Amino acid sequence: MNETTYSLLATDESAPITVHNANGRSPFLIVVDHASNAIPRSLGGLGIPETECERHIAWDIGIAAVSRFVADALDATLVQQNYSRLVIDCNRTPGSESSIPETSELTSIRGNVGLSEARKAVRFREIFRPYHDRIATELDQRRQAGRPAVLIAMHSFTPVFMGVARPWHCSMLYNREPRFARVLMALLKREDRILVGDNEPYSVTDAMDYTIPVHGERRGLLHVEIEIRQDLIADDSGQRRWGARLARLFPEAYQTLAVASVPIKRSVLDERS
Repeated sequence: MNETTYSLLATDESAPITVHNANGRSPFLIVVDHASNAIPRSLGGLGIPETECERHIAWDIGIAAVSRFVADALDATLVQQNYSRLVIDCNRTPGSESSIPETSELTSIRGNVGLSEARKAVRFREIFRPYHDRIATELDQRRQAGRPAVLIAMHSFTPVFMGVARPWHCSMLYNREPRFARVLMALLKREDRILVGDNEPYSVTDAMDYTIPVHGERRGLLHVEIEIRQDLIADDSGQRRWGARLARLFPEAYQTLAVASVPIKRSVLDERS
């Protein structure tokens, strides 16, 4: 196969992104970097067993459903990426070692070993770039229209990593701009029996993250990266519970900061909740 004309996605496969509630009126833009564990057919399952694709190494379990519940409740736009992070990680800088991982935890991703630069470029062109272009377009349109924007990057984390248990129920991640994260963290800590991590078990860095540094920090937007423990959102009831919780607290955090030139319309939030 000629690598210069090679196409990753077949015409009958899912688009690289899904935009839900494209005309949402909320200031919140919700993005999900690792929403799916799908692998394009052309990659032959990346040479790993299907059971590995069901694990957290392939996607952020449960977070897409939680994000949709929040988007519907708040009339917010949701942009999600529809292929596994094992194909290309949309929260890593292209070309970095973790962008197209050859190993994830202890699992060898054989289909990623020894890739040519042309093959890597196709994954960037067909999956990574459409996702981030869509986020950038949404934020550009809001800026041009004078609409406020708060960027919410939604993730989930495994309750046990490399044999070490993680006690947090959720965590707020940030780097240079902590305001929204800190206010939301304080609100979550008021909730009954919620253990909230502060940049745990991860933190946002230029070396390890892409979405928040590029779309949040560089634009000077309020933003936060949220992690929820996967066992809490593995089923519909947990997803709805966390979706309702975040839909209730996001507007409160936003209004506490009182930085938007156009306030959230409370009636819109109430009728959607």
